[in-house]
Amino acid sequence: MSIANASGRGRVVLCRQCDQLMILPARAPGESAHCHRCHHHVAAAAQRDVQITLSWAIAAALMLGLVFCFDFLSFSTRGIGHTMSFIDAARSLLGYDYPSLAALLLATTVGLPGLYLAALIYLCAGARPDRRLPGAIALARLLRPLEPWLMSDVFIVGVLVALIKIVSLADIQIGPSFVAFCIYSLLLIRTFSLVDWVTLWDAIAPHPVLASDFGRALDFHRSGRSQQLMVCHACDTPFAINPAHRCPRCGKRHLAHGVDRTQLTWALLATAVILYIPANVYPILSTVTLGESEPQTIIGGVVHLAAAGSWPIALVIFVASVVVPISKIIALAWLCVAARRGRQRNALERTRLYRVTEKIGRWSMIDVFVVAILGSLVQAGALMAIHPGPAALSFAAVVVITMIAALTFDTRLLWQNADEPRKALDHA
Repeated sequence: MSIANASGRGRVVLCRQCDQLMILPARAPGESAHCHRCHHHVAAAAQRDVQITLSWAIAAALMLGLVFCFDFLSFSTRGIGHTMSFIDAARSLLGYDYPSLAALLLATTVGLPGLYLAALIYLCAGARPDRRLPGAIALARLLRPLEPWLMSDVFIVGVLVALIKIVSLADIQIGPSFVAFCIYSLLLIRTFSLVDWVTLWDAIAPHPVLASDFGRALDFHRSGRSQQLMVCHACDTPFAINPAHRCPRCGKRHLAHGVDRTQLTWALLATAVILYIPANVYPILSTVTLGESEPQTIIGGVVHLAAAGSWPIALVIFVASVVVPISKIIALAWLCVAARRGRQRNALERTRLYRVTEKIGRWSMIDVFVVAILGSLVQAGALMAIHPGPAALSFAAVVVITMIAALTFDTRLLWQNADEPRKALDHA
């Protein structure tokens, strides 16, 4: 459904990405809605009730529990073997004095997803329009910002890449825990797709917003900023700008329209560029074979895989660890320049570029997960072992900082001088 920019009965909404004021009509089950100007998804597929989401969330949480009950992977070469559980991947990083990498691994694969699922189950099971669920608003405000940091799917790709790198050197056995993790990841992705935040927020804190609530006529051909309106990034409620800059529905504080966060984005990008230098100069891992250590940089690992004939894996590592970080830094820098200049044309194309940049950034974590898996799995004493290198920490910091930089960029700046649409679009 494309939301028309004509007034009428329905819910007043304000697009997060282009600041366009619209009316969201009632949605049929399974029907989603997007902004007619920038095509941002304003509302996910409508659900008849939250019980469907609840069922999938419970299934994902149960499967997550099974991940810790069995062996994850087994490694053996020349009669020497090693079996690892999932938690061993983080424990090995602690043993190599990389506690920050261990915390990042656990947080992005099981910690934050587990928190997300537990909170979602609590909200779906107890949220009712006729009663106030304790702590529901605080939990609901927390969940959506967590979604970019849930990387179980990225971890699976990292495991597969790690296995392909060593499958010719040793015998690898996949344990029940790895199978449970794959199922858990699929269930988690399915749960994401089923969450209808419009319906869920209505059950948590009902606050229907219509044009009459603002006490004045609204112009649906103009942006919210031009009418002193802003949108809550927690519950998507549009509200008149107030001195406290707080959403009247959930209480979240927001930056005023006049606050420009471009300088913050620039600072984060500059930090990422500085950290990307040691991430490529120092070794990301070291392979010990018969007592001799062979360090590998990111590019060195790509060249080694290509020379060994593993072109697909080499390409995956090269794209995730070289192309994506550099492209993301360049794209965000260009968007910051475009936002500063306030050009009116190509705002839609630039917004699309931002969405792609935001989505692909998390996949650069593949190389970090590969190092974590290899470092915990390949342990055969002096015969063969793999140890993480200092570049792993620098590269992980680059990934995290560029993700934060993308989240700090305000896409509304790309549309602030754009021509307002003058013709309503039909419903799709």
